[in-house]
Amino acid sequence: MFDEARKRWWALYVLCAGVLMIVLDTTIVNVALPSIREDLEFSETSLVWVVNAYMLTFGGFLLLGGRLGDLFGHRRLFLLGLILFTAASIGCGLATSQGMLVTARAVQGLGGAVVTAVALSLIMSLFTENADRAKAMGIYGFVCSAGGSIGVLLGGFLTTTLNWHWIFLVNVPIGALVYAFCMRLLPHAPGTASGAKLDVAGAVTVTTSLMLAVYGIVNGHDAGWTSPQTLATLGSAVVLLTAFLFIEARVRNPLMPLALFRLRNVATANLVGVLWAAAMFAWFFISALYLQRVLGYNAMQVGLSFLPANLIMAAFSLGLSAKIVMRFGIRAPLAGGLLIAAAGLALFARAPLDGGFIVDVLPGMTLLGIGAGIAFNPLLLGAMSDVAPSESGLASGMVNTAFMMGGALGLAVLASFAAMRTDALLAAGSAGVTALNGGYQLAFLLGAASAAIAAIAGGLFMRTRTAPVPNGLASGAE
Repeated sequence: MFDEARKRWWALYVLCAGVLMIVLDTTIVNVALPSIREDLEFSETSLVWVVNAYMLTFGGFLLLGGRLGDLFGHRRLFLLGLILFTAASIGCGLATSQGMLVTARAVQGLGGAVVTAVALSLIMSLFTENADRAKAMGIYGFVCSAGGSIGVLLGGFLTTTLNWHWIFLVNVPIGALVYAFCMRLLPHAPGTASGAKLDVAGAVTVTTSLMLAVYGIVNGHDAGWTSPQTLATLGSAVVLLTAFLFIEARVRNPLMPLALFRLRNVATANLVGVLWAAAMFAWFFISALYLQRVLGYNAMQVGLSFLPANLIMAAFSLGLSAKIVMRFGIRAPLAGGLLIAAAGLALFARAPLDGGFIVDVLPGMTLLGIGAGIAFNPLLLGAMSDVAPSESGLASGMVNTAFMMGGALGLAVLASFAAMRTDALLAAGSAGVTALNGGYQLAFLLGAASAAIAAIAGGLFMRTRTAPVPNGLASGAE
């Protein structure tokens, strides 16, 4: 049916379709939350678990998913994760109680973590030439960058025209088609990592630590940052993280070899990923709130407002970014793209109460689309460029964990600063919408600072190597 060259590209498209389904589910639910709350009678406090159940298991199991892929084969783990995610989507779509929906969302996160952790490794193994790899990573980067915004648009459409159940049930035919094509297109390959044992103790401690950290930060504003609950949760996360590092330094086959962090590109990519995700998640969620609660847009109008940024990211990620990387390497496009994104966030920091789309929304969206389109490809290439093929699943799991944790923790922190700013303005006598907008402006400003710091870190420390080293952990130069 396909020659080998065409088969590789079709395999990439199918992998990206699976990843897009996962990415969409991180945001598609947000537009439907009011309908879910009314239908299943969630309280304001308990409704947050519809989102957090997915985010916590997704972020917590990414490292384990990447390592399992290295040990038992990336194709096998991708298909297992796809089955788990699709089955959980059925559970979400058919949910008639709070417990059923939250449980199914947690299982969705687990399946999504496995799929995401190994997809990048499969792409890296399919494309070994720098030019093809850069192009493939650009396509993958577009899917990851634009998926969240597409989720808002699709969520608004399905919720408005059908009902909230369909934001989950739409995954079922997609998952079935992706599975069928993966069986045909993905090459069979055994696990490549050395050692037959899985670091169970390391997996349990790091996963639990990350989940507790996210829980503590996400709930810190409501419970109080100095409350016993928050302090105990974050303290437990620190203790478990310390235990994880102790285990990894001594176990024979560690889940996360600490030597990886001696590799400059791996360490830099993870640091930049955390900072950038904090900025981008803040832009995505808080700008949607600004459009809805300050400017009065409805759900469909919010989704449409993100289309310009999506189209710009498509143009850069599908072609221009790959050419830029081949011409200038990794470092300059990474730093430059992040600075452009920071400028876009800075424009949002001045968003007025009576803002118009053309003057006050589109310019920031445009800069963020350009910046994300340029930077995503070199960041992913940098994260994978210093590791051996046997550690590629782990490296992809690490950078995806950095994104999810940075986004979840960063958004929680920035949202808390926004809430505190809003409370302070209300106490000073400002009107409700004025105070709300002041809080959003502060969050955008902090997001711009985070993106700028990420740009500086990437520009100073990222090397320009664009292909993985052939054997073992590397510490080489340019």
